[in-house]
Amino acid sequence: MSLLKINNSVRVISPRELIDHRYEKRKSSNNTFLHPNGTIDRIREQFQRIELSTSSYDTAWVAMVPSPTSPNHPCFPQCLDWILNNQHFDGSWGLHHSHPSLIKDDLSSTLACILALEKWKTGQGHVKRGLNFIESNFSCIMDEQLRSPIGFDIIFSGMLEYANGMGLDIPMDQSVINNILSKRAAELEWEQGSNCEGRKVYLAYVAEGLGNSQDWKKFMKYQRENGSLFNSPSTTAAALMHRYNTKAHEYLHSLLLKFGSSVPTAYPVDVHAHLRMVDNVERLGIAQHFRDEIRSVLDHIYRCWLLNDEEIFLDMVTCAMAFRILRMKGYNVSPNCLSQLSDVNYFNNTLEGYLKDVNAVLELYKASQVKILPNEESLDNLGSWSRTFLKQASTTNQRLGNHVALQEVEYALNFPIWSNLERLEHKRQIENFNAGNLCVLKTSYKCDTINNKDILRFALDDFNTCQSIYREELQNLENWVKDNNLDQLGFARQKQIYCYFSAAATLFSPEMSDARISWAKNSILTTIVDDFFDIGGSMEELVNLISLVEKWDVNWEKEACSEQVKIIFSCLFNTINELGTKASALQRRSTTQHLVDIWLSLMKSMMKEAEWQLNKEVPSVDDYMTNGYVSFALGPIILPALYFVGPELPEDVISHLEYHNLFKLVSTCGRLLNDIQGFEREGNEGKLNGLSLRILHSHGSTSKEEVKQEMQRVINSSRTELLRMVLQQDGSVVPRPCKDLFWKMCKILHIFYMKNDGFTSPKEMVGTVNAVIHEPLEVNL
Repeated sequence: MSLLKINNSVRVISPRELIDHRYEKRKSSNNTFLHPNGTIDRIREQFQRIELSTSSYDTAWVAMVPSPTSPNHPCFPQCLDWILNNQHFDGSWGLHHSHPSLIKDDLSSTLACILALEKWKTGQGHVKRGLNFIESNFSCIMDEQLRSPIGFDIIFSGMLEYANGMGLDIPMDQSVINNILSKRAAELEWEQGSNCEGRKVYLAYVAEGLGNSQDWKKFMKYQRENGSLFNSPSTTAAALMHRYNTKAHEYLHSLLLKFGSSVPTAYPVDVHAHLRMVDNVERLGIAQHFRDEIRSVLDHIYRCWLLNDEEIFLDMVTCAMAFRILRMKGYNVSPNCLSQLSDVNYFNNTLEGYLKDVNAVLELYKASQVKILPNEESLDNLGSWSRTFLKQASTTNQRLGNHVALQEVEYALNFPIWSNLERLEHKRQIENFNAGNLCVLKTSYKCDTINNKDILRFALDDFNTCQSIYREELQNLENWVKDNNLDQLGFARQKQIYCYFSAAATLFSPEMSDARISWAKNSILTTIVDDFFDIGGSMEELVNLISLVEKWDVNWEKEACSEQVKIIFSCLFNTINELGTKASALQRRSTTQHLVDIWLSLMKSMMKEAEWQLNKEVPSVDDYMTNGYVSFALGPIILPALYFVGPELPEDVISHLEYHNLFKLVSTCGRLLNDIQGFEREGNEGKLNGLSLRILHSHGSTSKEEVKQEMQRVINSSRTELLRMVLQQDGSVVPRPCKDLFWKMCKILHIFYMKNDGFTSPKEMVGTVNAVIHEPLEVNL
């Protein structure tokens, strides 16, 4: 909940009301009010019913299936009618307004439709116009720069042979036809030199291009329980043309009962389509508007998972996505489904492995990162080989197909899930989002699309609205710094924009305003207090400041020993009391003392470090870490913000061991990341550092690199345990929205310390900060 001031009165409003209020305040360029409700309703409908676009290619193959009782007549004449009624003005069949690089797809669809009409001797005018389209574009067939559907050389040339057998004259230069047939022969001859299972699956996958030359009986071992081959209407229809099979016939018949007179590229694909839908609204930053729809979808997919649904487990991409998304949403799923794929040799013997399918490996790589237990070694192995594969693919641009795909791979390699900030991800996804091609429903060529311009427009407007809010809040924050004279403290780093960025990049939605402000203000204050204890204050001033916090007396001014202490404590006193009042109203109990205690704990840990340095003491590593995870100063940033994210936090929750352990784990990650990246700088400043301390206690027997590796192992194990606790539901007392803040902070830390101490660096994070707060989106709708 948030507080909204309207006409000088303040009332508590829901997140939904706040969003609507923000939209009502904001106007578009044509001076009309923006309101998302109509768009939201249309997007919600897509969650309930995924609309699959028709595949003219697959419909044509289904149209060619003869009736089992009357072979001279089509089994599915309605498909012929669809072909006759859906030819484009240029004579082609295929997706409307497809990208020029996909012309080979249009040529395949057009030739398949011509074959269907010619087989049943109908639509001769349509056939002629289709042949004219092929004649006008046949030069594209040999163009290696254009994207080729998987198996194009086999399937298209196979259809040419089929046309030749019908006596159909294809208006193409004979040399081009010969080249195509030669490429097919070479590929098939090369295929015969391999006996791996991946090759066998691949030949079955592109079987519609093989004609009578193959033993169709052996392909039927790939038939699924629903009667299809690979959930593909075209492959199933091609098999049925050569070998009648009752289950295959029933599969195609059921499709036409469902879709009418045409078929999609793949079916069933509900699980995959819904997973893509959930994944995309998450990555576009608009999932908070569809929480109920997402929960309903994932509940259904989890039921499918528990039933070992073949739609999930026979497709590695769907399986990897389901595992990643379900686990990250707190469902109890095991990585055993991916254990075989942890062996790269097993992967190489799959269809995706045989095709060196980068998109499939990308999904496996993402799934491998959702590790929550130390013994999930299969995920480690999967992550290792998939990362190597993707690095090589990005270097060679291997089968990536387009610039956006290359960006996707490079982004995934550079920003694993523990350093992937939501708002950066949202911006990148919106700018690279192809509104007409959101949902790829097969790992290879046979893909389908869902038109999601509504989703893109809504995400774009939502991002722009939030960005305008960020700029306003940042300006208010900078005014707050000046009003409290914090900019007059010469010793202190001025990191207002970094502090606000760390909040906006994760607590990004409008209703999180109070949480963002709490996070940002306390982040600024911890930076100042940290600098005060490090370099800015005398021992007398440090003792005085702690004493003032312990007393927390409204009449404190007479006891402040210096102007610096006055500035710092005045801001602390007013800010904590203000946040405490807001938090108390939301939590329906007093919270101010807890906020004071958090700050007091931090200052005492900082004082201990100051005393170590003053007395030239060398603590043990254990003592250093016990004190250091607190002195790293995440407590005042994360813990007060928990009160503003929605759920109520009773006192027994904030005193619970789970609450403490979440804080300790993320703070341990932060302390060690800081010590690794700040080793040189802090060494030059004469400060204690976990890395130098470990080297010192080893008496020189351990090298800097060895210590770094050991510290990185602790970071990795702490991060794994943190994610396990965040995702755990059974026995957890801390609400999930609150636990998420600890994981969000973990991501922030990994971003700031990715290359060096980005928080201290004056330039390292500038581009990243601007991308979230200042830079406009670059999108062409």
